[in-house]
Amino acid sequence: MPQLPDDLDAVAVRTWCSLALEALGRERAEIDAINVYPVADGDTGTNLYLTFESAAAAVEAVFAAHETGTTAPATADAVRAMAHGALIGARGNSGTILAQLLRGMAGVLADGGGADRLRLALASAADAARQAVAHPVDGTVLTVAAAAADAARDAGPGLRAVVTAAYDGALAALVRTPEQLAVLGRAGVVDAGGRGLVAVLGALVETATGQAPVRSRGTGPGKAPVPVDGGSVVGLPVGGTPVPDALDCPEGGGGPAFEVIYLLEAGDAEVARLRTRLDALGDSLVVVGGDGLFHVHVHVDDAGAAVEAGVEAGRPYRIRITHFATESGHDVRVQAEPARRAVVVVVPGDGLAGLCTEAGATTVIARPGEPPASGELVDAIRRAHAREVVLLPNDAALRHTAAAAAEQARTEGVRVALVPTRAAVQGIAALAVHEPDRGFDEDVVAMTAAAGATRYAELAVAEHRSWTTAGVCQAGDVLGLIDGDVAVIGSDVPATARTVLDRMLAAGGELVTLVLGEDVPDTLADALEEHVREGHLAVDTVVYRGGHQRAPLLIGVE
Repeated sequence: MPQLPDDLDAVAVRTWCSLALEALGRERAEIDAINVYPVADGDTGTNLYLTFESAAAAVEAVFAAHETGTTAPATADAVRAMAHGALIGARGNSGTILAQLLRGMAGVLADGGGADRLRLALASAADAARQAVAHPVDGTVLTVAAAAADAARDAGPGLRAVVTAAYDGALAALVRTPEQLAVLGRAGVVDAGGRGLVAVLGALVETATGQAPVRSRGTGPGKAPVPVDGGSVVGLPVGGTPVPDALDCPEGGGGPAFEVIYLLEAGDAEVARLRTRLDALGDSLVVVGGDGLFHVHVHVDDAGAAVEAGVEAGRPYRIRITHFATESGHDVRVQAEPARRAVVVVVPGDGLAGLCTEAGATTVIARPGEPPASGELVDAIRRAHAREVVLLPNDAALRHTAAAAAEQARTEGVRVALVPTRAAVQGIAALAVHEPDRGFDEDVVAMTAAAGATRYAELAVAEHRSWTTAGVCQAGDVLGLIDGDVAVIGSDVPATARTVLDRMLAAGGELVTLVLGEDVPDTLADALEEHVREGHLAVDTVVYRGGHQRAPLLIGVE
């Protein structure tokens, strides 16, 4: 039997994330089914799952970075990664609030994860989430979070007592939500976001005690939950249809036409002004984050104005706009006839995103330290709106994420082929031979062959002294990685790049692709192009600007 934690250290946080993701995965469909507030679009469970998936992936990345060490990561590193992952991957109104709850907890747990720190963390989370919402409403996840914090404050000593009390308090508050919010009472359901939070807290109970709490179903508004074997917290009343076909409720329908979401790099003063402006434009406004990075969510009629407000405040990116159309009381996505085929490609910078978009692909930007989660790839497949999709992950580390996204899209009726590209230059090569007019299998084979025939390399700067396959490197050394392994250790970018090119071209090649990072001068490309021309007469060179990407230089040889 595994040893139970006395406090929430990094290992316990990792376990919590894994169990919470499993719980939200189990209950996702049921939570979607009871989603009537603030918009009855049936995606709260999915949004919570995708948000926590991003949080869990960020924690796993911290552990992966320490996998060669003898000790686990610091608790502060784990909880901050969890909060940051949720922030950048937050989906919808509910996911954005969940991200702020995790951020509020992380700010306290970074200094210790004992019982008293957890009490403070839950209180901080509830306060932070309420402050993030422009117009807080009782009977929502905010109420459930506050009840969890209140119960934890009055709990007995010890971590197990605190987490159990928080769960019980949240569950009791969840059952009362139909009394507090009229739209829930009319639909006969509990709050969907609150139910998701109860699932997350249930995973915390399992982490601390080793046993999942008895899942329950309510017997009616305001009544205590009754344990049911194999059951869960479901819409009220028991056995009823969770969401009617049409809801005569102003709170759940007839609102703005667009949902606008984006990440924003900006200062606190600019974000304060942005809140005021967006509040005047629409409703369901939630702005979470801090320290220069925020996640913005709002429902508006003028999506362009909402994005423009973000541009004036700072630098918005990962912008997602969803158009709602009301039909019989439900909000549904407006879709045109799907195209026959599309390509979805992950790229490391804005420059390549523009290049791939011009080539007709749907792009997902993988910013430094922010790999996309499977939910983001699924969203991109949906945006491509085609019956057949070729997915190019362009990173070996994304193969499992991409496979999960492809599997999810297939359940939605999309035929998806995953070409296992391991670098952006392989994706460029595959996209160059893409022909939507030929057969799907034939197109996939041609794209796979082009990617496989492209060797790839990148330059990186060593952050600390370490052993590599090419020997010992020092902090500040320039590393030349060929097909994922360190092959060259140099002192500057130009010389290292020339050595890497010579080694790659020694095995032959017809075309060299150079992708320059944001701060790399054009003179480097000119010098490398001349170097290739002088040493390899039959080899052509093409140069692209990659924009803000992790590596100063990417190299491909076909």
